[in-house]
Amino acid sequence: MADTASHVSFLPPILTFCGAAVVAVPLFRLMGLSAVLGYLAAGIVIGPSGLSLVGEPGTIATVAELGVVLLLFIIGLELKLTHLWSMKRDIFGLGLAQLLVTALCLGGAAYQFGFAAKGAFVTGVAVALSATAIALQMLGERNDLQTPYGQRSFSILLFQDLSVVPLLAILPLLATGLGALEQDSLSDRLTTVATTLGAVAFVVIVGRYGLNPFFRVLARSGAREVMTASALLVVLGAALLMQEVGLSMAMGAFLAGLLLAESNFRHQLEADIEPFRGILLGLFFMSVGMSIDLALVQRQWAVLAIAAPAVIAGKTLILTLLSRAFGASWRDGLRSAILLSPAGEFAFVLLPVAQGLGLLPGPEAQLVTALAAITMLLGPILATGLETILRSRAGDDARPDASVLHGQEGELSSRVLVIGFGRFGQIVNQVLLSQGIEATVIDRNVERIRDAARFGLKVYYGDGTRLDVLRAAGAERAEIVCVCTDHPDVTQKIVEIVHQDFPNARSFVRAYDRIHAVNLMTMDVDYQIRECFESAITFGRATLEELGFDAETAQASADEIRKRDIARLVLQRSVGDMGGAELVVGAKIAPEPLLKPAGKARGLSPETRDILNEGIL
Repeated sequence: MADTASHVSFLPPILTFCGAAVVAVPLFRLMGLSAVLGYLAAGIVIGPSGLSLVGEPGTIATVAELGVVLLLFIIGLELKLTHLWSMKRDIFGLGLAQLLVTALCLGGAAYQFGFAAKGAFVTGVAVALSATAIALQMLGERNDLQTPYGQRSFSILLFQDLSVVPLLAILPLLATGLGALEQDSLSDRLTTVATTLGAVAFVVIVGRYGLNPFFRVLARSGAREVMTASALLVVLGAALLMQEVGLSMAMGAFLAGLLLAESNFRHQLEADIEPFRGILLGLFFMSVGMSIDLALVQRQWAVLAIAAPAVIAGKTLILTLLSRAFGASWRDGLRSAILLSPAGEFAFVLLPVAQGLGLLPGPEAQLVTALAAITMLLGPILATGLETILRSRAGDDARPDASVLHGQEGELSSRVLVIGFGRFGQIVNQVLLSQGIEATVIDRNVERIRDAARFGLKVYYGDGTRLDVLRAAGAERAEIVCVCTDHPDVTQKIVEIVHQDFPNARSFVRAYDRIHAVNLMTMDVDYQIRECFESAITFGRATLEELGFDAETAQASADEIRKRDIARLVLQRSVGDMGGAELVVGAKIAPEPLLKPAGKARGLSPETRDILNEGIL
């Protein structure tokens, strides 16, 4: 039997990371700084240059890179191919210009500093790349990803991620010269290209035609943990396949997310992935902090004290000018530029490869690595400071434009979130669609989701009682949350979540019966209606008209009953027919007539008279 200590050997590093995070992140947030800085600072403290609480930061970094992979998957889920195509000018125009101009300027500076030509090229490219994880995390914290400058920043980051693969292919050529091309036969090169394209095609075909049926089968099982496992399987499987053919893991995950952006299961997938993304991304930032060699920083402090601010200032200036040339305002260009000024996580990939190929001597590679890490530490501080200054000067004008937030396709334009797509929710959506309001709809019934396609409606699979699913569906941006579920306990749980976590959204709720209606009124919902009440009122009015009463009299009778019912509901909410006892679990509110009966009830059969005690004298 294995020693007990072997089973718990993994606990100390986990506890170290969790302890560092729960201390550093809240502290930095209280100071008004980004959580990214808290993770970076925690990594420095617990790393080899600090308290040495973690002995193998390189191993941790390998696992932590999965956080970037999951982040790109979620970003892909929030995009659509049509939206991505509309960004092609910023992706391939501004993105390419930023990388070329920045790499040329930084590489030239490194060459003047004394680096060899090849080493200067690698340094320029590595530092020109930006920190995808940091930028997207800060955009998410500000809720600015869908703003013009947020979309422009994402376009540049996407091009940089695309460029990593050819950059990694160029490095061996720089080390061996053009003779390396002659060593590989034409058939070998064609095989490599065909394998890469085949892998991409495989992911596209499976994502387009296979994933929705796959998730539909799993959803019918009703096992929540299986959906979580399947989400991780899709993300990590696509990432691993892309890595095996020489592409970026992050790009594989992004491609998988992009293909699932139209899926009915996207909100549930996003909610299932989000906890893993948050934990692993925080671990990634801590691994960056652990990579900073404080001894090297101490020895080269003068060089780094000049180089780090110079890199940030240079990248900011270049990208501001380029953004302005591509049509951005000065303010938006500056916001994008300072956000992308730190060196990126791919610098920690390119630099070790270059050192291994002999393009960079060890001391120079370590110096550039420290420089990249320090810019990742300073960049978020400057970006946060700039954002504070811009918003204080411009007021509300510097905040995300509401027209932009609601003008995007998909959930960003949804003013209404409808939970439940049964017979009640379907009619609610038909009324909303009549005025051009396309609500975001959540339901756990797979068949209802399939039926929605015949109505031209978009319904997403998800559990409306989960806070993470509601967040993923856009509840924070919704003006009204319509709770149309048919189980009172489920309905009340959703109402509690909406009131607690989304106070800006008005709650319109379907009540099951009178008892449920009173309960909902005590919860201060903005509007409630019993599912059968209005239909029964309409039914009774039509009956009166068929019996010969004129339409005005029938309508007046219906209105009178409606007013009396509302008055009694208000009374039952305040004091109750049983002094509040009707709200106790198991108690019932006895149905009572809203108008005084004209006579005494009479049983028409012996059994009925026995029930009414009419036979007892």
